[in-house]
Amino acid sequence: MPDLTATVVVDADIPGPAISRHLYGQFAEHLGRCVYGGFWVGEDSPIPNVGGIRSDVVEALRELDIPNLRWPGGCFADEYHWRDGIGPRSERPRMVNTHWGDVVEDNAFGTHEFMALCELLGAEPYISGNVGSGTVREMADWVEYLTRPGTAPMADLRRANGRDEPWRLRFWGLGNEPWGCGGRMSAQAYADLARQYGTYSRDHGDNVLYRIAAGASDWDVEWTEALMKAVADLDRGPFPALPFQAASVHYYTIGGTWTAKGSATEFGADDYWRTIVAARDVEPLLRRHIAVMDRYDPQRRVGLVLDEWGTWWDVEPGTNPGFLYQQNTMRDAMVAALHLDVFHRLADRLVMANIAQTVNVLQAMILTDEETGALVRTPTYHVFEMNKVHQDATAVPTYVKAPDLVREVGDRQVPTLSASASVRDGRCHVSLTNTDLEQAVEVTLDLRGADVSAVRGRLLSAPGVAAANTPAEPDAVAPREVALGAGPGGVTVVLPPHSFAVLEVDVPGLTLPSVPAVEERRPCPTCP
Repeated sequence: MPDLTATVVVDADIPGPAISRHLYGQFAEHLGRCVYGGFWVGEDSPIPNVGGIRSDVVEALRELDIPNLRWPGGCFADEYHWRDGIGPRSERPRMVNTHWGDVVEDNAFGTHEFMALCELLGAEPYISGNVGSGTVREMADWVEYLTRPGTAPMADLRRANGRDEPWRLRFWGLGNEPWGCGGRMSAQAYADLARQYGTYSRDHGDNVLYRIAAGASDWDVEWTEALMKAVADLDRGPFPALPFQAASVHYYTIGGTWTAKGSATEFGADDYWRTIVAARDVEPLLRRHIAVMDRYDPQRRVGLVLDEWGTWWDVEPGTNPGFLYQQNTMRDAMVAALHLDVFHRLADRLVMANIAQTVNVLQAMILTDEETGALVRTPTYHVFEMNKVHQDATAVPTYVKAPDLVREVGDRQVPTLSASASVRDGRCHVSLTNTDLEQAVEVTLDLRGADVSAVRGRLLSAPGVAAANTPAEPDAVAPREVALGAGPGGVTVVLPPHSFAVLEVDVPGLTLPSVPAVEERRPCPTCP
């Protein structure tokens, strides 16, 4: 019996916000081996593929029910010119990817290939347009090329390249990180451009865009305020119209510093706890941006999008420093689990999140081995797979009663147990994360407001927090069924150190009203 105990109270009959499936979004940038060697191997590759898209990667990601995929960047978006990536591949011009490795990009993977990938994945495309080095017309033409039916210059060009019908496209990014690699602009300068580019990113036919302004870095709430003022100013004009429907923010979890981030696999207890502190900071950071948005938009018509998040370590020894390839351990899984709990709590304003990145870059779902071609599912992959039950469910209030489960890290008091819960289709799912390095904890689930008929659970744990999956040991970290007990206060489960669990509770007859997320509230006839 563990020395540490806790109670998690779930008010299953009190509806909170809808947890948009888009909070489980992914990110694929032309960076390192994410696109080339990750998603794309080419039609002539001995690796099984569909039209050049790697089949086993698609199969693995379909198991996650990924809702959307962001592309082509990232920093790459603001040096990408979409016309270079259409037409016969042998005739496409080459370019230098100056941001990531200074390598030559042959544009083999472009618009048609990306949209085909999304169709294979069953995911919605999220495309980031070029504001930094592009033009308003270039962005307007891309939207027309993708979405316009009938006869029009860009629609005709699309047909000439083999696609008759327009694609369905909702999520449209107005540049990326304009405060940095996207142009080093001031907040006001970009806010003006966002209004301009957003205006000319038009809805064609019955396709309705959800335009996402490129937002702040970390705690820069002044950037968010500049964007929200732009919305408020236009809303008071004689022809009120939102120039964009969401604003983004970027936040990475770094246990060291930007210049010395630390190893992904070789770290001590102090490194680990600094990482957990940084991961937990995502909640106050997002709440601060939300407070600014609420001041200008109390009706919450504008959504918040965290379209880059995750751990960032020093690259693996011997790899290209511009490719950002890093191993993925149970520490990364802990970071992912903590973030997803926060996303569930803030789902009334937070409408989308995109972990960076899907394959072979930063906190990836999947790693592919260059020598053997093997595919490895990371510990972070398993957190996403276990937690997919929360997608489009209704969040319910969850309270952690564990006054003793606190770790002192410097001058911080850091809770070591995290939880969130949701209800859908007669089931309540409860996610539990024990971030303590040494101590197991027995958790009693006190579920209120519903009759419980059965409970099941799955657990992700490992002997050490640096445990990782490799081609030689692909299942060193993998979920398994967890034993459940019964106590006077309810169902009990023992969480080992640095572990993650999801409990599934049958609550027959319980239905909750669903409140749509911000991104679902405006008419969108093309949306599923």
